[in-house]
Amino acid sequence: MKKIVVFFIMLSFSLFGQQENKGDRLRSEGRLDEAIKAYKEIYQKNPNNQDNTYNLACAYAIQYKKDSAFHYLNVALNKDNSLWALADNDLYALTSDKRWEMIERQQLEKYQKQNGSLQKPEYVLKLLRLIMKDQALDYQLDMAKRYFMKNGEAPHWYYPIAQMKKEIGNGNFNEMEKLILENGWPTYSSVGKLAADSPLLIINHHQDEAVRIKYLPQIKKACINKEGSCLEYAKIQDRILVNTGRKQLFGMQFRYNDKRKLEPFPIENPEYVDKRRKEIGLEPLKEYLKRKINYTWNVKQK
Repeated sequence: MKKIVVFFIMLSFSLFGQQENKGDRLRSEGRLDEAIKAYKEIYQKNPNNQDNTYNLACAYAIQYKKDSAFHYLNVALNKDNSLWALADNDLYALTSDKRWEMIERQQLEKYQKQNGSLQKPEYVLKLLRLIMKDQALDYQLDMAKRYFMKNGEAPHWYYPIAQMKKEIGNGNFNEMEKLILENGWPTYSSVGKLAADSPLLIINHHQDEAVRIKYLPQIKKACINKEGSCLEYAKIQDRILVNTGRKQLFGMQFRYNDKRKLEPFPIENPEYVDKRRKEIGLEPLKEYLKRKINYTWNVKQK
């Protein structure tokens, strides 16, 4: 049987670092109605559980039940001063509603009150919207991945979603280049860590390898100067190597083996991978792989 190679480049937003509960498990299985019921049961017992309330809002948003989603989202964000929600793809359905602009403004105001004024707040909002749009349809693609791992073949509904994902990516890339031309390359010090990662995600997801190769020096420079994500730099560097038939350096790219389990693509001098990872501030590969794909890495390091 031909080995199926699939890239899964994911950015997982966790607003409050929550522990998985029954609702989370049901949601991950695609059982959204049951997940909502489980979240609401917890909410009725403990309405101050921000983790649960936020996830309840997300579940409603995925179902395009906007009124309920906005209701619980406002409750969840009442005491939150971060910008995470503004980039969370689960909430993408809400962005076409006029109430979303109010969410953006209130979170931006609270964030700046706590962390100081941003140099280009409007640029920040535009970059966060790109992140959210870039991750749109990821829940549906996760369901396709689950189906593949169980049945050994992609579901028929995967193909139109994958095509839509490509079209979104192309549009996002064009918008990203326009924003960078107008505002300059986003850095941690100018737009904050979350917004600064926006171009890296979009570049990583672009279907044209030449795009990643073009921007790699800028991405590496930002990593070295601590003005950009070294994690995303490692992903992009490894993806270029894997896609051009070479061994990866950091172990960030995965494939399915014949048992439909994820494993890392071959790594250049694997006994030195942790040394390379440490140089850019990444955790040991053994820990990363266990957490990300439940893979046991046993290569002795030098």
